Amino acid sequence: MNLKNKVIENKFTVGIIGLGYVGLPLALEFANKGINVIGFDLDEFKINKILKEKKSYIKHISSEKIKSAVERNTLTATTDFRKLPQADAIIICVPTPLNVNREPDMSYVINTAETIGKYLRKGQFISLESTTYPGTTDEILLKIFEEKGFKVGKDFYLCFSPEREDPNNEKYSTSTIPKVLGGVTKNCIEIGKLIYEKVIVKVVPVSSTKAAESTKLLENIFRSINIALVNELKVVFDRMGIDIWEVIEAASTKPFGYTAFYPGPGLGGHCIPIDPFYLTWKAREYEISTKFIELAGEINTAMPEYVVHKVNHALNENKKCLKGSKILLLGLSYKKDIDDLRESPSLKLIELLQDEGAVVDYSDDYVTVIPKLRKYEFKKKSVKITKQNIAKYDLVLLSTDHSYYDYKLIFDNAKIIVDSRNAFKKFKGKKLFKA
Repeated sequence: MNLKNKVIENKFTVGIIGLGYVGLPLALEFANKGINVIGFDLDEFKINKILKEKKSYIKHISSEKIKSAVERNTLTATTDFRKLPQADAIIICVPTPLNVNREPDMSYVINTAETIGKYLRKGQFISLESTTYPGTTDEILLKIFEEKGFKVGKDFYLCFSPEREDPNNEKYSTSTIPKVLGGVTKNCIEIGKLIYEKVIVKVVPVSSTKAAESTKLLENIFRSINIALVNELKVVFDRMGIDIWEVIEAASTKPFGYTAFYPGPGLGGHCIPIDPFYLTWKAREYEISTKFIELAGEINTAMPEYVVHKVNHALNENKKCLKGSKILLLGLSYKKDIDDLRESPSLKLIELLQDEGAVVDYSDDYVTVIPKLRKYEFKKKSVKITKQNIAKYDLVLLSTDHSYYDYKLIFDNAKIIVDSRNAFKKFKGKKLFKA
């Protein structure tokens, strides 16, 4: 039976490489639709969590979904990539970080492609979902696979379909966010569309893999530049004695031509701080300067330093100095109500504050212990929010505005508060500073 018929009859197996914030929810969508899924990951912790404990290792993903899929035998997981030939469709969800020079680190994609190439068989479908620069699918994956003697569109099918995950979004989920899809050939797009339509409500085909790769970049460059705009205006308006949050709220009443974006302590998550620089890097190949993108990156990257400046100011106003002060940082994850630490500005804030001699603790029920990370190694545990604990600190810094925080309790018991998210907008007092 050819792949098209297998997909139509739900007799195909999906292999998902990378069981993180993108790969795991996608795997569960297929598995809970009765489609057999093999999850591949080098991290044995994730494999054991799925197979042995049947529990989630990502806070906003239900353990019940994993348990149900495993017990119905529609989901399995392994570190053994020799099982790749068992998959009819292979979806790549591996990291694509930037190096210290803000250049794309394609090692995860290249290593994964070479591994797939080792085990590639005729009739398989491969889709890359990792954010990257235009041309990656054709220039890296296609080249590797065709070097094995396979013809794309005939012997195998290759697509790019950018992930659009927004962790813990109550309105949109993996299955309800439209899926952009670009294929190397028309046959590739046809097969890809059939596969993704099994679990996604709407698939949006585009003319090429480059168009699909560019779509994701446009989405996040749009957000990055507009966030940089309000971050810059926050600094300007603050100097003028104007509340940026009041201005945004007022501007948001215009029913056309305006989209609200909000300032913060910096950019976090895998996409917005990183994606724009994939285009910046690729544009240099064409001798083009992407000034807006680079400027936005500079502004957003500088925001943690601005917040530290505001912390220093708040302490000075209370006849205290930053060096030696005890600071409690509220919220470690990059956005509210999730456990995702990728590119979180909170981590940079801890580093900057400690460099200035402050004693920094944090409180975040979603991240009870800070794991060892690529850039940081903080040996810290989350502090519980109690009247007594809050009162111990010279200053409380709100970095991530989790919904579960008792803001009244915090306000009533904190000596000084620096709020970078406008979370304390209902409260007034000399102890409260906006950053």
